[in-house]
Amino acid sequence: METNGKTAEAARRLGALLADHKGADVMVLDVRGRNSWADFFVLATVSSPTHSRGLQRHVHEALKELELEVRPTRRKAPDGDDWTLIDLGDVVVHLMTPAARAFYDLEKLWYGAADLMKA
Repeated sequence: METNGKTAEAARRLGALLADHKGADVMVLDVRGRNSWADFFVLATVSSPTHSRGLQRHVHEALKELELEVRPTRRKAPDGDDWTLIDLGDVVVHLMTPAARAFYDLEKLWYGAADLMKA
């Protein structure tokens, strides 16, 4: 998918999808020009591992319609329940527990990035 309004719209729609399924504090950060590997971060807080798995399922079900696909990632350690990352190329989805969200504070790390959920 080319990085233009189409990618931004896909990221917004993923943010709305997560919010519709009770993802908390959903943000879609526009990080274009701030790094070389992604253009948008979609952040949501989850209430439990079960909630995270449900949101992951909803994201995966929406991919074809949004013309996105999962990019396989290699991990040295097994996935934990605190933070799940779904790499979709130009869009990266972060599903985090409240503790992980507070600890990693991605909003502060990417300070100044526009939140497309508020646009």
